[in-house]
Amino acid sequence: QVQLVESGGGLVEAGDSLRLSCEASGRPFSSSVMGWFRQAPGEERQNVARITGSGDSSWHADSVKGRFTISRDNAKNTVYLQMNSLKPEDTAVYYCAAKTWSLGPWDYWGQGTQVTVSS
Repeated sequence: QVQLVESGGGLVEAGDSLRLSCEASGRPFSSSVMGWFRQAPGEERQNVARITGSGDSSWHADSVKGRFTISRDNAKNTVYLQMNSLKPEDTAVYYCAAKTWSLGPWDYWGQGTQVTVSS
């Protein structure tokens, strides 16, 4: 079992930056693929970034590429999402997720943290 706790959300203005954190417990963290998702009201949940267990490879959705960066610190069991140049369309609840097999489903989810970007 893995527990994920997100933090770092808030209300910011367009162009500002935020860094989300997700602390994991309950399983060897370095063996899990980690991801960040977001869901805006009335929309489906979207995968915005993911990173391998070792951190040597990552992927970012086109909508955030060049603005958001996923990273992880395995010594702290924490994955981060650095969000720069925020836009109102980035407003959503952001979720952290983990999976034990890179080709499998996302097994574990955090409770989410709200990010609101005002214009």
